[in-house]
Amino acid sequence: MGLYLILIIPVLILSMFVQWRFRSKFSKYAHMQLNSGFSGKEVAEKMLRDNGIYDVRVMSTDGQLSDHYNPADKTVNLSTDVYYGRSVAAAAVAAHECGHALQQARSYAWLNLRSSMVPVVSITSNLLQWVLIIGVLLIAFTFNPIVLAIGVAGLALITIFSIITLPVEFDASKRALQWLKNNKGILYTTEEHTQAKDALWWAAMTYVVAALGAMTNLIYYLSILFGRQRG
Repeated sequence: MGLYLILIIPVLILSMFVQWRFRSKFSKYAHMQLNSGFSGKEVAEKMLRDNGIYDVRVMSTDGQLSDHYNPADKTVNLSTDVYYGRSVAAAAVAAHECGHALQQARSYAWLNLRSSMVPVVSITSNLLQWVLIIGVLLIAFTFNPIVLAIGVAGLALITIFSIITLPVEFDASKRALQWLKNNKGILYTTEEHTQAKDALWWAAMTYVVAALGAMTNLIYYLSILFGRQRG
């Protein structure tokens, strides 16, 4: 437990800071109305059209910061605040999610790999907690490492998935910002573009700390597995 606390506490502090910073940035830029007056829905639809994508639907979804792109049914799902919002934050988030649609249309390798892993990762995530608990108990009382080894393999898969997510998210933001920069009718001023870039940067950082958290858990359970085996 001591090792776990040493590993996890810095990650938890960093995660809380990043989440707070991201939410504060989003809240700040959500109150800065676009000079162009575009809504998030309109930004998304224009970005898709400008890139020759006509088979992707832009939809409104419940929840706050629940925005995502679903490659399975080709939908850009925007939270209500983003879908109807006419702010810098709404434009940035809408363009980012459309960046994922561009990735799929251009057969971006990292997105294809990530999408292929989703079904397995989803099942693994649902079962992993119980596998790890049972594995730790078995290795503690019977010295049998098989179940824990399976759990560690699942953690490794989730860690790999988290790492693969990073280039996917950074590339989507890059595509979004490039399109916004080239379309002066959306973000009129340099200040608006800088604000959009700042919002997407902090959004990306949430994925970075998630990957760090996954790696921390993996290291901890590896230490239990190999520590017990040496003992």
